[in-house]
Amino acid sequence: MTKLQIRTKQDCLWDCVSLGEVMLRFDPGDERIHAARLFKVCEGGGEYNVARGLRSCFNQRTAIVTALVDNPIGRLVETLIWQGGVDTSNVLWRDFDGVGRDARNGIYFAERGFGLRAPAACSDRGHTAVSQLKPGDVDWHRIFSAEGARWFHTGGIFAALSDSTAQVAKEAMRAARDAGTIVSFDLNFRASLWETRGGRLAAQQLNREIAPLVDVMFGVFDDESGATESERGFDEAAWRRAIERNVGEFPNMRVVATPLRQVRSASVNDWSGLLYTDGELHRAAIYERMEIYDRIGGGDAFAAGVIYGLLEGKGSRQAIEYAAAHGALTMTTPGDTTRATLAEVERVMKDGGASAAR
Repeated sequence: MTKLQIRTKQDCLWDCVSLGEVMLRFDPGDERIHAARLFKVCEGGGEYNVARGLRSCFNQRTAIVTALVDNPIGRLVETLIWQGGVDTSNVLWRDFDGVGRDARNGIYFAERGFGLRAPAACSDRGHTAVSQLKPGDVDWHRIFSAEGARWFHTGGIFAALSDSTAQVAKEAMRAARDAGTIVSFDLNFRASLWETRGGRLAAQQLNREIAPLVDVMFGVFDDESGATESERGFDEAAWRRAIERNVGEFPNMRVVATPLRQVRSASVNDWSGLLYTDGELHRAAIYERMEIYDRIGGGDAFAAGVIYGLLEGKGSRQAIEYAAAHGALTMTTPGDTTRATLAEVERVMKDGGASAAR
């Protein structure tokens, strides 16, 4: 069991509040982006996907804090968020200047990989409304203290949007901790967001500034040996060493969780996850040779499963099983967000799916 002191449902309006960008995704289906003539649209965003999964699969009360430009694209994104059941009362609306010079809504195009062809994405998210958020724009006292939130989640994607969003993330995390709200952070790295801002080293520096404010960390800082996640693979001893170095550096991190993925091809992966707390390392079932329909959002669904398990007091072992099963199911359907039900997640946990191994 973890020793997280989680506020009660009775004392809080929200089970989880997420802070991040919500973009409009254009999906070419089975086509390549450059060859497509028709696209389907859905909403997506790393931090938002967690709130969406917690609401639509796990029936938790969730809200998103973000900013959108008030035009038909922004209102379409709002409608898609509503369909997922996530509350939009904390969306900050910005005026539309007619062409998007001052602020705009982010969009991106993503194609699914297959076999030897990796998935690919192309973002168009410069100068978005949410990237211009500044400290003081959001009434965090109202959200965390007056209304009450049991959990707050944000991550490296939102923090990387601009210098000011990194400051907003820190401001929100401090307010959450002051109110007794659990804070989680996903170390998601997007090379495109750091390409002209110092690359991976600058991202790691920012993440280390944020880490002292985190209770539950998703992901692991690169270890001293320089081993990558793919090189560590499913080696639990290597992961334990890396995680314990992280926790030794940042003892405030009570829980560290990370998905495990071994890529056999773009459409076939081995999948599992680890959760470390109180000196114990728990590994979920390994889903061997799992067929992937759409990889995007699997890690976010994993995070939602961990948060659900801990919010509901199910313990570390169950939390990591919820995470792995939910992430696996999310990658069997199109779009960034989960289409899974709680009953389906628990069935996979119980039966192990078609190719789970211990």
